[in-house]
Amino acid sequence: MNKIFSLIFLLSISVAHAQQKPNIVYIMADDMGWKDAAFMGSDFYLTPHLDQLAKEGMVFTNAYAGAGNCAPSRACLISGQYTPRHGVYAVYNTKRGPVDQMRLEPIPNSNELAPSVYTIAEALHDGGYKTAIFGKWHLGSRAGTFPRDQGFDVDSSFNPPSEKYFRETNDPKGIYRITNGACAFMEQNKDRPFFLYVSHHATHMPIQVRKDMQDLFDNRAGQLQKNKRFAGMNAQMDDGIGQLLRKIKELGLEDNTLVIFTSDNGGLPQSPQDPLRGFKGMYYEGGIRVPLIAKWPKHIKAGTKQETPIINADMFPTFMEVSGTKIPNTKTLDGKSLLPFFNQPDLKGDQAIFWHFPGYLDNPNPGSRDNVFRSRPVSTVRKGDWKLLLYHEEWVLDGGLAKIENNKSVELYNLKDDLSETKNLASIHKEKRDELLKELMSIMKNTGASMPDTKNPQYKSAAP
Repeated sequence: MNKIFSLIFLLSISVAHAQQKPNIVYIMADDMGWKDAAFMGSDFYLTPHLDQLAKEGMVFTNAYAGAGNCAPSRACLISGQYTPRHGVYAVYNTKRGPVDQMRLEPIPNSNELAPSVYTIAEALHDGGYKTAIFGKWHLGSRAGTFPRDQGFDVDSSFNPPSEKYFRETNDPKGIYRITNGACAFMEQNKDRPFFLYVSHHATHMPIQVRKDMQDLFDNRAGQLQKNKRFAGMNAQMDDGIGQLLRKIKELGLEDNTLVIFTSDNGGLPQSPQDPLRGFKGMYYEGGIRVPLIAKWPKHIKAGTKQETPIINADMFPTFMEVSGTKIPNTKTLDGKSLLPFFNQPDLKGDQAIFWHFPGYLDNPNPGSRDNVFRSRPVSTVRKGDWKLLLYHEEWVLDGGLAKIENNKSVELYNLKDDLSETKNLASIHKEKRDELLKELMSIMKNTGASMPDTKNPQYKSAAP
């Protein structure tokens, strides 16, 4: 009998210890730009729930997606690694656009996260967490690559809702389908630690919005008046997020839950990102800089801001440290834990962050480097206030380092003084250029990043 009581006592201690681990709720918007919320300075959008979340947590003003568009950025989040390690560089392929204007043959793209990748969900599952995804996956659609194969106990992922679904349910982008499922999951698992990935399809095209939400913008002034349907879709997503946050509070989980809100890449041309240059798909600020809020009562001081540049690959080590989960020795992570920033709002980090896109992306938008491609092959590094972009075509074909003064392969910007990236300082601040170029090359070597090095035989002439 004493042995039974001892066993019960030990089990109760084990359960209590497990519940001390914080829940983790990661909310990701789709294509929501850095300026697409009131807490980021917009005077047009209505995002009251995100604004309140920002007041209750910490806003990272220099937060970045892992890539300029959906799939590679999500792969960086789930793997905790930069693009060269997992090989997801683009959506569909890296050869998008007029082939006769491509000077190089791009590096091939993977459309799925390899089953061999040890994911953030697998790590948290192994650490005692119940794991779930609701919404967009975008990292594989064959056996072995679905969320259930990659560490999620509950897989409620689905493709973007059709117009027919919207008309029949009045649920734009499946916002409430995602939200209701996530709330039910938390209800069912409130007595154990859980990792919840809430992955919205909004605010990706096409625009889908309830009329009542669109009507909110009928009498609002501002530069986005012509896009009030887009603003209504944005507000509808905020409404779903508000429902989710209320559920956390109702369940009594607020104090023990780390909530992160962010986006998978920069904004769309439908929503100006001034003063940032460019939009989704580019590696200028408008394509990769995103809003990010972290709330964790008793650990993060409400109403604080952190200016250190961070990237979504930082989430993996952050969640490991927050949860006390051990990372296998065989797992390589490219990010760094954000926990020190949570505890010390004034702390300044000096880590470099990195992007690698060895391909071509069509449909140029305002801010593009030329009028043919949204992005050409490029590797990018940011460290402190400085950012360097290395364009592969000029580097590989026009003399590389030996001709760096004239081949236009490098762009260097001081983001503190020039957030719009209008003044290329590569020929002025040569010492900083060379310092960041060396840093970039070191990261490329460490991650196994390859530049395309084969001339495209179909190339005809330089783009105007």
